[in-house]
Amino acid sequence: MMQISSSEPLKEETLLDAYSQAVIGVVEKVGPAVVSIGIRQKGTNGHEGEGAASGVIFAPDGYVLTNNHVVESAAEVMVGLTNGDTFQAEVVGTDPATDLAVIRAGTNGLPIAELGDSDTLRVGQLVIAIGNPLGFQSTVSTGVISALGRAMRNQTGRLIENIIQTDVPLNPGNSGGPLVDSRGRVIGVNTAIIRPAQGISLAIPIKTASWVITELLTHGKVRRAYLGLGAQVRPIRPAAQRQFQLEASTVVQVMSLDPKGPAARGGVQEGDILLAMDGKPVGTVDDVHRLLADIPAGSRIKLSLLRENERREVEVVAAEL
Repeated sequence: MMQISSSEPLKEETLLDAYSQAVIGVVEKVGPAVVSIGIRQKGTNGHEGEGAASGVIFAPDGYVLTNNHVVESAAEVMVGLTNGDTFQAEVVGTDPATDLAVIRAGTNGLPIAELGDSDTLRVGQLVIAIGNPLGFQSTVSTGVISALGRAMRNQTGRLIENIIQTDVPLNPGNSGGPLVDSRGRVIGVNTAIIRPAQGISLAIPIKTASWVITELLTHGKVRRAYLGLGAQVRPIRPAAQRQFQLEASTVVQVMSLDPKGPAARGGVQEGDILLAMDGKPVGTVDDVHRLLADIPAGSRIKLSLLRENERREVEVVAAEL
């Protein structure tokens, strides 16, 4: 009698079971640390509204990581655990530039989630989101990392870099919830969906979030370097681009100055064209923001300028924003 091998079906079942067990293990490990956040909002016209979002507890004494846009206009914040307990929370600090915030539930002994390392992520890696989409508490969705190093604009128009793109299904209410790897470590904070698209969700990497957490808990705000100038991008003629050996076809022109700011004190003038900062080329305002993000306040910065068709070098001392 001929025997039919069942190795292929068994192999598929084994793989499926391993995937399921990985997700189940993550949910059991991280789920208790994921909270629902209820918001009572106060509008500009005096009318109140309500909202709901997600967050993740990262310290046992009630500190919760979430999105800035979740709590920025909140008159009252409530945190709900998976066991049904609810606590009134206070906003510890916010950072609109990265759309992150820390709140505190005001209690001790809470379950916490382990923070991972977003620098080790790879495209195609399994990721899991836990949150409260559309008010459905403790909802789990899975997917993969679709791309790394994306960029998005925050609500003020500032660029947020190194964004994680996934195909994890997210909905309103997932904002602020954790993106988790297969070992149950938080590697991102879900922050946005692309509404016209399908299967495109964005998360802020946990490396960025960890830095923001440290700044908010230590200083109450995120400290950033500040030059005190307003600028706009303008194209440069190809001949000038070749003459001054510029990489980009656009330059940043100084349009305004804070009279008491670092740039003005360092000799920068309105109309100057900013070409480089500490030897690093600048072609857009986003380039300026990107470089300032890596420079501590109080640092000396060499600015390469173009003024009256002559290249000049000035040094400024960055202030704290």
